Amino acid sequence: MTAISLGPSAARRDVLARRIRLLVAATITYNVIEAAVALTAGTLASSTALIGFGLDSVIEVSSGAAVAWQFSAREHAVREAREKTTLRIIALSFFALAAYVAVDAVRALMGTAEAKSSIPGIVLAAFSLAVMPFLSAAQRRAGRELGSASAVADSKQTLLCTYLSVVLLVGLVLNATLGWSWADPIAALVIAVIAVKEGRNAWQGKGCCAPSAVAAPTVDTEADGTCGCRPDCDCCN
Repeated sequence: MTAISLGPSAARRDVLARRIRLLVAATITYNVIEAAVALTAGTLASSTALIGFGLDSVIEVSSGAAVAWQFSAREHAVREAREKTTLRIIALSFFALAAYVAVDAVRALMGTAEAKSSIPGIVLAAFSLAVMPFLSAAQRRAGRELGSASAVADSKQTLLCTYLSVVLLVGLVLNATLGWSWADPIAALVIAVIAVKEGRNAWQGKGCCAPSAVAAPTVDTEADGTCGCRPDCDCCN
C-alpha cells in the first residue's frame, strides 16, 4: 500500500532543529573533554587505539560543528542547502581518522612501539560506553523525523564512539590483564574499518529518513516493515 507524506509541519521542523542544536552542543562539549583525556592517556601509554579514540573525539567535534553551522540557519531552505557540504565534512573527517589510525596501528604491529596498560583509558572507555548511545539515539530520532541526512550522519558519528568504546575497552583490558600489547593496534584497525564504512555512508548521503517539505512516496509499515521511510534511505539500520 502506497501513501503520500508531506513531512513535519514548519512548527515541528523548528522544534526538531532546536533539539538537534542542543544535542549537538552537548555532544561537542563531551567530546572536547573526552579528546583531552584520551589523547593525554594515549600518549603516556603509547596506545594507538586510545590515541585513535581521542582523534575520533576531535573529529566528532568538527562533525558536530558542521551540523551546528547547518542548523544555525533559521530558515529550513537554508539548512537544506547546507546539507551536502555538511555531509562532505563529516565523510572526510571519517576518512582522515581511518588513514591515521590504520598507519599507526600497522607501525605498532611491526614492533616500533608497545602499548602500556592505561587505567584512565579503561575508565574513559567505560564511561563513554554508558553516555554516547543516549546522545546518538536522541539526535538520530530528531534527524530522521526532520529528514536531515547530515543530522543522522552526525548521530552515527556519535554512535561510532559507542562501538569504539567497546573495541577500545576490550583492547585495553586485554593489555592490562594479560599483557597482550598486540590487542591495542588490532583494536585500532577495527576502529579504522568502522570509520571507513561510516565515512562512505556519509559521502553517499545515507541516513535520510522522512520526507522534508516536498511530497515523497513512503512505504506502508505493515506491508514490508520498512518503517514508512523512503526505499532509498537506511532509516531502520
